[in-house]
Amino acid sequence: MKIILLQDEKKLGKKGDVVEVSEGYARNYVLPKKIGVEATNKNMNDLKLQKANAEKVAKEQLDAAKQLAEVLAEKTIEVKMKAGEGGKAFGSVSSKEISVACKEQHGIEIDKKKIVLPEAIKSFGVYEVSVKLHSQVTGKLKVHVSEN
Repeated sequence: MKIILLQDEKKLGKKGDVVEVSEGYARNYVLPKKIGVEATNKNMNDLKLQKANAEKVAKEQLDAAKQLAEVLAEKTIEVKMKAGEGGKAFGSVSSKEISVACKEQHGIEIDKKKIVLPEAIKSFGVYEVSVKLHSQVTGKLKVHVSEN
């Protein structure tokens, strides 16, 4: 019997796969636990529509991430820090501070978890920070750290 999986199942396959299982296994395990549905013509057409819709949504998200990366490349974020002895920066700039400053200064909301800092910013100057916008798109953002 052919089954369309509705969720990932360790021994059978991933969500959306069409797999062949025995009648008893399908009737007693797969169908009652709603792991899958029978692969009828109607269900196969529904699966094709869902896959097409998912691809369309994924493409739109990728395009939006690319556009945001282009916008971020042109922007510079100003972050002010206190100066310690000898004109050195007191503390460091975190991804949260960069995220908040980006929202305040340019109205662009970036999740602090997506900002990639290879090491903490502990001195004044201009830094280029990577922002992971999508699995395939990484944007660059300039952060200008100045004295308060």
